[in-house]
Amino acid sequence: MEQVRGTIPASRRPRYLHQYGLGREALAEVVVAQRKWANRNPRALYRDLTTVEEVLSARMIAYPFTLPMCCPLTDGAGALIVVSAERARDFPRKPVYVIGSGESSASPLISQMPDLCSSGAFRRSGTEAFRSAGISHDDVDHVMLYDAFAHLPLYALEDLGFCAPGEAAHLIASGATSPGGHLPVNTNGGGLCYTHSGMYGMFAMQESIRQLRGTAAAQVDGARISVCHGVGGMFTSAGTLIFSNEPVS
Repeated sequence: MEQVRGTIPASRRPRYLHQYGLGREALAEVVVAQRKWANRNPRALYRDLTTVEEVLSARMIAYPFTLPMCCPLTDGAGALIVVSAERARDFPRKPVYVIGSGESSASPLISQMPDLCSSGAFRRSGTEAFRSAGISHDDVDHVMLYDAFAHLPLYALEDLGFCAPGEAAHLIASGATSPGGHLPVNTNGGGLCYTHSGMYGMFAMQESIRQLRGTAAAQVDGARISVCHGVGGMFTSAGTLIFSNEPVS
């Protein structure tokens, strides 16, 4: 699907959009896709389906982001119980296993990023998580990506290796990350539509676990492996976890 550049002068277009010849439609498509998941989640804050045009015409918050491209401010809480795999076998409910992990830090400030179109922390944490899990991208059934703002899933999909640089917008616009697509992403609605209490990573992990247990509100059929990716300190750090509903052999 061709991305329309819109009317943004080249001198004002943000670096990522300018480099890949994209308009703000690329950001709006992220919201549209995640609303489709939120629409299936009774606990999501923003459940109404939307369109690219509606997202672009919404109130501007900070260029190029309109209100739907920014996470809400909500109350919320979450908890996880982490035990050894041996101990988890005694539980009445089938456990979910952490089979891979990675973390990394990069520049101390966004302004000091070597490349404003890619995060070294994202790339390194993802590479280590996949290496430690011993899986490939083709093994992944489900993905959760931190999304305080609509550009983050674009960076994460590319830097984690799910598509080539500059291709995430086309991937999302094609429906690949939406219900029925081959790479379900942010299936609870994400931070943009579900909730965002300031520590959204907890909710992302919970959704990965629910998907692998088969108890999610918008369940992905046959999900076995989920990648969960978080961001810290305004692009300065990242962590990636890989979950499975089967223990490491």
